[in-house]
This record gives sequence, C-alpha cells and structure tokens, in this order.
Amino acid sequence: MSDEAETQVAPAGEQIHVARPSLLPVLLAVGLTIALLGVTLGIVLVVAGLVLAVPVLVLWIRGAREEYSNLPPGH
Repeated sequence: MSDEAETQVAPAGEQIHVARPSLLPVLLAVGLTIALLGVTLGIVLVVAGLVLAVPVLVLWIRGAREEYSNLPPGH
C-alpha cells in the first residue's frame, strides 16, 4: 500500500507556478461595472468604463502571455 502512495507524489524539485499578485482583475471589474451602469444612466459612463476596461484587459493579456512564455518546458 505504501508503494501506491509513493507513485502519486510529484517528482522532487517540481515547482507549482502561481501568478504574481495583480490589481488588473479588480480594475477590469470596475471598468466593466461602470460601463454596464452607463447602459442605463448615460453614454458618458459607457465610454468612461470602456476607456478603463480595454487598456486593463490588454495589459492583463500581455502579462499572462509573458508569464506563460517564461515557464519551463513541460508546464
């Protein structure tokens, strides 16, 4: 039975990748919320929300692609 447990353990030295902390998800949520509120309250809020959300989304995708490219092979 102990042999089964040993075969399920990850190899020594393998690291778990965790993304670094970021405010980008929060800023994207705020921008989209403002834009959605603007649908009922006025076009100015839609534009303001999108002006915040679109660049944040671009930065978030760019950062995720950069992190993914820096991972070691096999991850």
